[in-house]
Amino acid sequence: MFESLSERLDSAFKQLKGEGRISEINVASTVKEIRRALVDADVNYKIAKDFTDRVREKALGEKVITAISPGQLMVKIVKDELAELMGGTEAELDTKANPTVILIAGLQGSGKTTFSGKLANFLKTKKGKKPLLVAADIYRPAAIDQLKVLGEQIGVEVYNEPENKDAVKIAQNAIQHAKQQGNNIIIIDTAGRLAVDEVMMTEVANVKAAVKPNEILFVVDSMTGQDAVNTAKAFNDRLDFSGVVLTKLDGDTRGGAALTIKYTVEKPIKFVSMGEKLDTLDVFYPERMAQRILGMGDITTLVERAQEQFNEEQAKKLEKKIRQNQFDFEDFREQLQQIKKMGNLKDLMGMIPGVGKAIKDIDISDDAFKGIEAMIGSMTPYERNNPDIIDGSRRKRIAKGSGKNIQDVNQFMKQFDQMRQMMKMMNKFGAGGKGLRAFGR
Repeated sequence: MFESLSERLDSAFKQLKGEGRISEINVASTVKEIRRALVDADVNYKIAKDFTDRVREKALGEKVITAISPGQLMVKIVKDELAELMGGTEAELDTKANPTVILIAGLQGSGKTTFSGKLANFLKTKKGKKPLLVAADIYRPAAIDQLKVLGEQIGVEVYNEPENKDAVKIAQNAIQHAKQQGNNIIIIDTAGRLAVDEVMMTEVANVKAAVKPNEILFVVDSMTGQDAVNTAKAFNDRLDFSGVVLTKLDGDTRGGAALTIKYTVEKPIKFVSMGEKLDTLDVFYPERMAQRILGMGDITTLVERAQEQFNEEQAKKLEKKIRQNQFDFEDFREQLQQIKKMGNLKDLMGMIPGVGKAIKDIDISDDAFKGIEAMIGSMTPYERNNPDIIDGSRRKRIAKGSGKNIQDVNQFMKQFDQMRQMMKMMNKFGAGGKGLRAFGR
């Protein structure tokens, strides 16, 4: 995500490296490179020019203090302007009404149905809501089936009328059903088309008029770049939607849609979606995204994801075991499971400042822990709880059972032992467990 843009911007900032002060000349060449980088990222030229004009104006109006180099100052200015371009601050979903009606619109293939499932899961698990999914796509039976499958996976009811070909009536009936069942969120998945057309626009506009939704979210495939922005404008002119959802941000996207859609339609990006897993939905934070684009990481999101998986009770239990030098393979496996739940490994590592650039060319698979888990799984419960008893013969059996060779097992055991020694040293200096406990809060 945004890798090419990040590299180009980094290259532009390097032009100021070694400069003692900001001048018309060095700012001009840096700004020119920034503009080229934005255009290459599929940002409209006029928007890119307006953006860089503001950057130049701010840069020339700033005085460089001794502790900050011109390059560092330019990075800060660009970060602030990028955040502002993408909306400035996060835009919350309005769920105060009971029930809250959320209408989902977008082109076919943009990821509307998958997003509907993700949103229902997000509101159920993170906001404590009781959502109802509504299958209002009367043209594509597969969309109804897909929504049913998603609903089953997350334990959310899906309202559908397979024989009814009136999307407005289906939506109205669903609202009555939701009121009877006590659902406080109604998510209506409407039909998509391959292109913007009058029939589609009229139908979704009629659904809007009939149900008077509290939120209308337009789902955009970020991989379509400026085409996505143009489509969003056409939809907004007709629907006046309340927010945008960017999907497929984990794909090979240049980032133009994410950067300019707010500028073009004057509506905030509310969510970003990556991958097919139903827990891969994030609230969109413009400043955090700007930091990631500039290789500054995103520690806030990383900590938030960790807090969702770790609780105080778990942290206290782990702290106690570490203090008593009793950390074992069961504890280690449990920690691996929690990390995996936090999301894509490469994406997580990219949130650590400075790491994103270092791993950009490294393929980090989500299956990276499989070998370790296989080795732990090949141990007996007694061995997992008592790592010190694992001798040579036990290691051979573990290697055979996990499909690994003895060298892999020996290396893993050595690394695990080093980790335990490090924990022992932390105890010695009185630091054991405190970091983990704070992390888990």
